[in-house]
Amino acid sequence: MIMKRLLLIISAMIIVCACSSRHEAYNWKDDLHQRLLTDFCLNESQVKQYIKQYIPSVTDEQLQKWENDKSLECMVIDGQKKFFRNAGPNLFRINPDCEHIKISKDGNNPLSGYHQDDYTNIPAIIKDVENGQSNIVQPKHLKITYTITVKPNAVPSGKIVRCWMPYPRTDIPRQKNVRLLSTSESKFILSPPDSTHSTLYMQKTAIKDKPTIFSETFEYTACGEWHPLKPEDVKPYDTTSDIYRKFTAQRSTHIIFSPHIQKLADSLTSGVTNPLLKAKRIFRWVNDQFPWASAREYSTIPNIPEYVLDNRHGDCGQVSLLFITLCRASGIPAHFQSGFMMHPHEQNLHDWAEVYFQGIGWVPVDQSFGIPDYLPECKEAEYFFLGGIDSYRLIVNNDYSGDLSPAKKYPRSETVDFQRGEVEWKGGNLYFPSWDYHWDVVYE
Repeated sequence: MIMKRLLLIISAMIIVCACSSRHEAYNWKDDLHQRLLTDFCLNESQVKQYIKQYIPSVTDEQLQKWENDKSLECMVIDGQKKFFRNAGPNLFRINPDCEHIKISKDGNNPLSGYHQDDYTNIPAIIKDVENGQSNIVQPKHLKITYTITVKPNAVPSGKIVRCWMPYPRTDIPRQKNVRLLSTSESKFILSPPDSTHSTLYMQKTAIKDKPTIFSETFEYTACGEWHPLKPEDVKPYDTTSDIYRKFTAQRSTHIIFSPHIQKLADSLTSGVTNPLLKAKRIFRWVNDQFPWASAREYSTIPNIPEYVLDNRHGDCGQVSLLFITLCRASGIPAHFQSGFMMHPHEQNLHDWAEVYFQGIGWVPVDQSFGIPDYLPECKEAEYFFLGGIDSYRLIVNNDYSGDLSPAKKYPRSETVDFQRGEVEWKGGNLYFPSWDYHWDVVYE
């Protein structure tokens, strides 16, 4: 009897261990589920409460209408309707009627945020280029301290925390004089200069009940760039070149020439053969069709350009990927570029693009900044961001979804872009709620 009980206990222990092992094994489906719960975390009453600030008499019928036309983003998770964490604010960005209501109450300052800086910076860039000072002008010197703080006990005490932090690229002509000034850890690894994502890697041991903090301080010079593009200066592409073949190709998972995308690209560029004029049509159409709105995490979206088309809005990276995909489907080489906007009056994560014109080379395109209506007196500013970019950037990535250096074991928190950083330990990836990021900027 004793032996029988012992065997039963041992069998139960084996089953528990096996179940525990299966539970701890990484599974993307479970990971995605948790990521969606993080983004879609509001119930209807919470969203309604926000809307009442501007529309006190809002009805359930109105909410349903906005859900149907995708002005209010929601989804059913675990049998419950959950709203996107920024569904309320986004309603007043996406829906024109709601936007007007909010503006009538809060007012509208055309020179708020980064507009204040670009209002003087863009004309200065244009003037310098027109005066023959090359296409890269108006340098700004910045010193940045970037910090990642892993929350106490997010990693068991005594375990190694691995951290990848954004670091300025050294292979982009308009970003110069990059110099690392200090790091929180004496040992670190900088990624190779030609890596897709420019990173500084450090690791340290977690201590019970204490945050695990990583920091870096660096300086660099950021320049503006502008190319006064003319259709006659753009030559026919060498379609056999490596650049053309690589950067007009489809690329999983977000640059896909679906029938929807290809038909749209063909209609937008119908009757046009010049690549610059094609790009202008695409740029203007995306600018006019898709208002900026706060985005859910890219890792939760199977195809970002299709998401923008379906939902009629997008943030900087989303509309950039749509622009890139439409350009490639139209035979124009294009690729993703990203990092930060570091304007004195507004700093944020930011994405843009580059397109290649034969006879000119790669030029920057900021689809999200679009047509700057705050510079009506400057004729050249209309298409400035198709071939130009301001002086307040931190360039970290020269494409999307590349490998990190050193390699990361688990899927990244941000599987497309790399900006905030990435953190993991032996037991798994640390998703964004487990840590915070912060930067301080000094303009010299």
